[in-house]
Amino acid sequence: MADSAASPATNGSSIDSLKGNAQAAYNQIASGPVAQNVKDQSAKTSAEFSNLANARQTPSEPAATGQPLTHYHSFFSELLSWNNPRASAIAYASVVSLIFVARYLDVIRYTFKLTWMALGVTVLAEVAGKAILGNGLATQLRPRKYYTLPRETLDSLIGDVHELINFFVIESQRILFAENVPASTAAAIGAFLSYYLVKVVPYWGLALIVTTLTFFVPLAYATNQELIDHYVKEASDVVNSQTEQLRQVASKHTSQATEITKQYMGDYTQKAQQMLRGRSASPEATSKPAQSHLKDSDFPQAPKQDIKGTEDSSEEEEEEEEPLIST
Repeated sequence: MADSAASPATNGSSIDSLKGNAQAAYNQIASGPVAQNVKDQSAKTSAEFSNLANARQTPSEPAATGQPLTHYHSFFSELLSWNNPRASAIAYASVVSLIFVARYLDVIRYTFKLTWMALGVTVLAEVAGKAILGNGLATQLRPRKYYTLPRETLDSLIGDVHELINFFVIESQRILFAENVPASTAAAIGAFLSYYLVKVVPYWGLALIVTTLTFFVPLAYATNQELIDHYVKEASDVVNSQTEQLRQVASKHTSQATEITKQYMGDYTQKAQQMLRGRSASPEATSKPAQSHLKDSDFPQAPKQDIKGTEDSSEEEEEEEEPLIST
């Protein structure tokens, strides 16, 4: 009897000691360096995501047309600048994961499969519950009030979608009209390379390449900014010097061509004036009197009688021809 009475006490003490050891081990692990590092990294990640969310502000600098930009311009600029490396890395990993999911998983097919399985379980649970218990199991799990989407949430969601669409629309126009020449140049080179890569690389591979370049080119520039700026400045100086040299050579040849043209024009003008003066001074150019081929015999002879006698005779004939008026 004493042994049987002592055994429950011994079992209870062993269970308590086991619980105490497990709690001590958990506390040791939770307060250890690994757990503390995990907590610190989680806190830093949360802080970086908060900074990324707070960066969604409308930029103070408008577009070239004077239109205000969207808050997604600041958001993506902050995301791709890697000022918050954990948030940028998680965003890159998420995009790459979505690309691989879309490539290797038939999402639409699995969506239909999950739908019919979920509906089949709820229908069977409802029918079985009513048949056995008199009350359906799905009815017991049904909420008292169905969930509805608040209008404020919907308006906020629509506003974000509208801003996101405008971000892509504005950026495409800024690239098309070369508001930022380096960005337009990079887009043109990317489109040119994609035109040939799409023949040998599948679309998901092309999307993976574009995503990787979009995220890691700014990171490479931010890491080696001084070196890249140095080489870019040297290349710009070489291009400017060559351009200035070409401009000087072109100006020199243009001035020489202008002088030669003026010289030829002066010579041609002088020759033309000499030709005109020579024509006006030559005897062939002077006007000559017109020579008539008529002879004196071609004209009638002049009358030799007196003109007055003929006039008196004509007057007398006119008087004789007038009729006499009798009263």
